[in-house]
Amino acid sequence: MLAKYKKVGKVLSVGLVAVLSLSLLAACGKKEEAKAPESKDTSAVVATYDGGTITANEFDLEQRVMKFLYPEYAQMMDMDDFKEYLVKQEVAYEYLSGKASEEAKTEGAKTATEQFDKMKASVKEDQWTEMLKAQNLTDQNIKDYMTRIMTVIKDKETGVTEDALKAEFEKNKDQFTTASVRHVLINFTDPKTQKERKKEDALKIAKEVKAKLDGGADFAEIAKKYSEDPGSAEKGGLYENTPVSTWVEAFKEAAKTLPLNKISDPVETEYGYHIMKVEARTEADYAKLTAEQKETLKSQLAAAEIDTFMQKDLEKIIKEVKLPKTEKKEEGTTGTGTEGSTGTEGTKTDESKTDSKGTDAKTDQGTGTTTDSKTEEGTSSK
Repeated sequence: MLAKYKKVGKVLSVGLVAVLSLSLLAACGKKEEAKAPESKDTSAVVATYDGGTITANEFDLEQRVMKFLYPEYAQMMDMDDFKEYLVKQEVAYEYLSGKASEEAKTEGAKTATEQFDKMKASVKEDQWTEMLKAQNLTDQNIKDYMTRIMTVIKDKETGVTEDALKAEFEKNKDQFTTASVRHVLINFTDPKTQKERKKEDALKIAKEVKAKLDGGADFAEIAKKYSEDPGSAEKGGLYENTPVSTWVEAFKEAAKTLPLNKISDPVETEYGYHIMKVEARTEADYAKLTAEQKETLKSQLAAAEIDTFMQKDLEKIIKEVKLPKTEKKEEGTTGTGTEGSTGTEGTKTDESKTDSKGTDAKTDQGTGTTTDSKTEEGTSSK
């Protein structure tokens, strides 16, 4: 498994519905030319492993499903090393699902169906139909993919012990600690002029705001007037009962440690300076976890076990990977033969722009609160 795609693999492994709904909505309007389905697979074998093979048609289907579910990776699928990673991941899940217990297969199919139904319900019917058509897919193609993933996860979950859950909880307490925080953000970029502010200028304004609050001014009214965080200003600067793990590091630490109802000194993050007040905080307690929260921990442990398999054992079962190389366009040549189209160099630039925008577009300015999951590991864990 390619180490640089380790994070991607975890995203594709667990907590599908948490990330896919947003990904699918982002995909609306993206179309590709449909390919006619084949009744019999006579395509070349592109990967051979202990107990099975992956054909070119099977891998093509895998890529189309991936583009449907995770459009943010579409451009990467033109990269040879990413293709190699994807076919190896397909091998891993085919191999592991084949080894799974009958109980895990039944539970995996059930969970996949539940997640599929939620995911489909989150998108308008006509949009769903268009997105399937764009990748020449059916509902069953998506269900089959999700069933394979969830079967492996459920199989790995069966070996998770209570002691392992408790240990995982101790490592991820922030994931379950919540806080209600009001804050005023003074941004490093002036939202009116879009010009960069000097740090000292932003700090000066933040100190002026703190002085008003220390003098007894109403926090909610001050936040509405001065805060430059569009995600909370109109709510009086309030983020209510929010997992502290969703915030950027400095903001998270302040939310965890500030005495309740005390006005903080300016807290610096990459967004600017924050004047904060923690109004409530619920400390994590394993004994009080809900069944759903324990399932999240169990899925994280299953994902870790799958990752270990990919890192240490996958290469041992793969006999051969034989993917055709992507044809490289010479620098300065056109991609389609149409005047003015972009060559190889332009494609690389576009990829980097897509990557750099993908995270920021889903982050609340000022706190770094993620509205997606990407939760990185397919769960709310950071």
